[in-house]
Amino acid sequence: MSGSHESTSFAALRGQLQEAAAEFAGGPDALEGILLGMVDDVDRAVREPLEIFPVCHHSPASALAMARRLREKQPKVVYLELCEDMAPLLTELRNCRLPVAVQAFAGDVDGFPADWAPLSVVAPITEASAEYQAIAYALDTPGVELVLVDRSSDHVFQWDRRDEPAGEETGTPQEDGAALHGEAVGVGIGDLRPRFAELEEHLLRHGKVRHWSEWWHQYVEVPLGDSDHDTYRQVMFLVGSLFRRLAPGEGSRLRVDEDRERYMWTRMREHLAASGTDPEDCLYVCGAFHAASRVEEFGVHGGSDTFTISPRTATTWQYGLIPSSHAAIEAQFGLAAGSVSIAATEWAKGLKRTRVKPYVLQGQAGKRKSAGTQAAVVPAAPSGAAADRLSGFLRRPPVLDGLDEAELLGWSVEIVRAARRGGYLASTADAIAVFETSILLAGMRDRAKPTPYDFQDAAVTCIEKDAVPGRRDVRRLVEIMMGGDRIGRVGYDSLPPLARDVYDRLAPLELKLEQRGVRRALLDMASRPELRSCSDVLWMLRRLLPQGAARPIMGERRLGERSIQESWDLALGTHQRALIELGYEGVSLEQVLEQRLRRDAYGPRATTATVLAAVEDALLYLGGHRLADELGTHALKVLAAERGVDGAPEVLRRVRALLAYYRTSEPVLPGWVESFVKTGYAHYCTLLPTAFRDEDATVGQVAAMLGFLFSMESLALSLGCDRTQLELSVAQSHPDDPSKTALLWAAQVQLGTLSRAELRARCDELLDNPLVVPAYPRYLSGFVHALEPVPGLADVVVEAVSNAFGRLPDTVLLPWLPLLITTLRSGAADLAPLMVREAGRIFPGRLAELDAWVPPWRMPETNPFAAKPVAEVRRGAALLTAHPAACDAVAGLLGCDDGWTRPDAPALSGVELLTTHPAACDAVAGLLGCDGTWARTAGPSPSGVALTTRHPATSKALESLLARA
Repeated sequence: MSGSHESTSFAALRGQLQEAAAEFAGGPDALEGILLGMVDDVDRAVREPLEIFPVCHHSPASALAMARRLREKQPKVVYLELCEDMAPLLTELRNCRLPVAVQAFAGDVDGFPADWAPLSVVAPITEASAEYQAIAYALDTPGVELVLVDRSSDHVFQWDRRDEPAGEETGTPQEDGAALHGEAVGVGIGDLRPRFAELEEHLLRHGKVRHWSEWWHQYVEVPLGDSDHDTYRQVMFLVGSLFRRLAPGEGSRLRVDEDRERYMWTRMREHLAASGTDPEDCLYVCGAFHAASRVEEFGVHGGSDTFTISPRTATTWQYGLIPSSHAAIEAQFGLAAGSVSIAATEWAKGLKRTRVKPYVLQGQAGKRKSAGTQAAVVPAAPSGAAADRLSGFLRRPPVLDGLDEAELLGWSVEIVRAARRGGYLASTADAIAVFETSILLAGMRDRAKPTPYDFQDAAVTCIEKDAVPGRRDVRRLVEIMMGGDRIGRVGYDSLPPLARDVYDRLAPLELKLEQRGVRRALLDMASRPELRSCSDVLWMLRRLLPQGAARPIMGERRLGERSIQESWDLALGTHQRALIELGYEGVSLEQVLEQRLRRDAYGPRATTATVLAAVEDALLYLGGHRLADELGTHALKVLAAERGVDGAPEVLRRVRALLAYYRTSEPVLPGWVESFVKTGYAHYCTLLPTAFRDEDATVGQVAAMLGFLFSMESLALSLGCDRTQLELSVAQSHPDDPSKTALLWAAQVQLGTLSRAELRARCDELLDNPLVVPAYPRYLSGFVHALEPVPGLADVVVEAVSNAFGRLPDTVLLPWLPLLITTLRSGAADLAPLMVREAGRIFPGRLAELDAWVPPWRMPETNPFAAKPVAEVRRGAALLTAHPAACDAVAGLLGCDDGWTRPDAPALSGVELLTTHPAACDAVAGLLGCDGTWARTAGPSPSGVALTTRHPATSKALESLLARA
């Protein structure tokens, strides 16, 4: 075609818009420049030798136009706006049930900030999308090449600006279905949405619609559904140019869009030059926003040396297919809830109305080859000779479709039936009301035929009254009725090796685990030993997958324990995305679990408790001792480097569990366990005085430190530790907090530097001091925490609490009683049962016995040697003479070293024995409760008469032992 015709193809439209702008604005201004610039954008795109096919994301009108154009043009090369590194995955769509998403995933990053990891990019694909029609045509048509020309997944994050507002490709997932995409960056084709907030508000207000999806359906989707190819292209070019010219002219978002356009045109020119393909035999599928581009690189004759593609980073990307859903796509790209489901319904209706035969991948899961007739195709004019179709389209009044009463009536009956199943008190009258209200709302909005959105509003108005009786409201019921939230599934052959290995190893369960929903698995390992391997897989899945994917109902796995019967609720089909992403990390569950345990243990924020948890998981799920010993050795280094006591309770709990496991299952303790006990003993002894004074260290953490020191003391001392270090550490501790003070007293009792009698006396002094009584609950909290390192003090703690309730008046007791309860509940909830059991042992079990009950701490102490019967004394003397060796040992303990009396020597009387063996007499007197001192270090020994006079009780006792025997 001649250049004059090219320049005048839209001359009439330019004149009309120029006149309209002058009349509207009263003269030339910015509006005229915008309107004429839009026509220039359309003219430029239409005249491009490489045919550009503008689309809108998940638009049935775009999909229908694409299917018609592909059958009409039969291009040899299809350029598609999709990340170029995702091309190898597209053939795997044959094994999937749509919707699914092509995903690029990177767990370890190299060249990006570490806190960005993991990186994920998804490109969702539905059946009612132009991109799927292009993919199916290219893959199933011999001699056709599909070339992805958009930036790679690596460049998506290279051009990302995390410190600026989110761009068009980011979205925040909502509930349920949106979780299928997680926090992945979404990449779509033809994201048409105005970026000028005032423009969008203007369109919604004057269009009498609620959201953008409804505006697009009413004013673009429906009019373009039956249009010819040239009209479709020009209208989409015009809409893309409008939104582009009214978008903000600055910012990283626009820069990224223009760089994407430069990137795609650069890739297409490179391919054309390398393959020698004629641009007339190619088709470029992109979003209408990018089709109206004004960059210098636009077109096959654009600038070829003005843009340089940066190299990719060293990040290793993994690729796969993940299940998607309508709700996930809506949440990812900011569409109205239910819009994708409505689009799927419109796609099915459009196929029946136009008789267009869509392209479907051979072997597509859940699909059969369409046998419908193909609509007659009228060849379109060459791209450079396209006539002006916009003038007629813009002048033509909207086509008012006739009311399809059968369709609307079916909707009304179906929504009432669904509402009654959902708990609503709906009836036939409500169906009639919904029918009439839909027509009324459509008329108020200048529509002859109610749209699905009009029907949805009418259903909410007529059926939903005050409250929602069930799980779903009426709006959600309408979305389900219009098609529901279809969720895709990735086929077995398209799964990564790890996911296939999981399904293979769980095959003995004989369950359809690839399907969505919960499956109950019963494992009886006693009768079927082969199920033990299934149990191992399930426990690893529980550790690696999100909560709910594998949930044990019966059975548990602890160190040294294995269940013989287990029951599981499995939802692997529902959590297929998480299972697929595990496959990006390794080829087996064991490998992925080992990598994660190492990552947790060697991470920059790893603590001693974290490393010990990794050791425990390695023993539970992986077996063997190689990894456990390696991580345990690393725990020594982490413990030695710690200067805080935040993790002391967790360290104590896990060390006790590991010690119990190794002592019962191994002949000797591993070397790292012994080293850990020695290091921990010295480490906590060093930190103990500081922890007692530190305000940030809680009483529970200090009690855990003491629990480690006292419970591991015997093992630590056997390994060469010195108990003096602990005694010095406790002696240097001087806490100010009442709870820590009580904890220190308990530690002193355990070490023997404080007697129980002195501890009871200090508790009594606290109750006698009115200034200290308000803080008494905190002392009790410290005593309760002391049960962790010193469980033998349970009786003293019960006594302290009982004395408080027995001695304090109600005016004092009642105000701090809530404080006592809250303190014990928040700080010592796990130790309170020990105190309760001790109280149950001490207090009477019946109410009638309470009046005569005397607390054990008020019982008088009796002397065990005070009143021994003569018969018992004589039996004792007989034992002494019958066992002289034992008697010699006792005599040595008492300080008697004179030996036995010769048989021919006269027997000594009691008084003579007292004067002959004063040291032994003192020892015996001490045993009998006499506190006098018989032997003197200086001065003459008193006579027997003086001794018996001074110590009559001892004299009588010895007389009974020696003389009467």
